[in-house]
Amino acid sequence: MVDLANAKWRKSTRSGDNGGACVEVADNLSGVVAVRDSKDPAGPALTFAPDAWSAFIRGAKPGA
Repeated sequence: MVDLANAKWRKSTRSGDNGGACVEVADNLSGVVAVRDSKDPAGPALTFAPDAWSAFIRGAKPGA
């Protein structure tokens, strides 16, 4: 299990005001990127290897 106690969570700049339906990302941890539901900060978080997260972001960009 990954220790997320020192995670610095942030929302996407594209989140805007969409009724709270946002994800938060913590990419300040060594060797892991964590993602959680902003409406449930005490709930579970998904974790990804940094390379896998980068590949996801590249694939999610428009025109990719």
